[in-house]
Amino acid sequence: MNVHYDEEVDTLYLRLGDQEPDGVIEITEGVNLDTTADGKIAGIEILKASKKLNIDTILSYTIELDQSILKRKIA
Repeated sequence: MNVHYDEEVDTLYLRLGDQEPDGVIEITEGVNLDTTADGKIAGIEILKASKKLNIDTILSYTIELDQSILKRKIA
């Protein structure tokens, strides 16, 4: 999943895969689902995003790493 925020137009886009969208479904005012020809969701567009959610939270992430991986010996 890729996340892109355009601060200039206050739009957040969540790309959910590699498929190219060919249709759009508006699920509520300012929230659109990009869909593929076979009906899968390819992305989510949120207009006026900063008014609908905390942008700082959505753009931050945490990666949890299994510490045992760091202790493995490489053959």
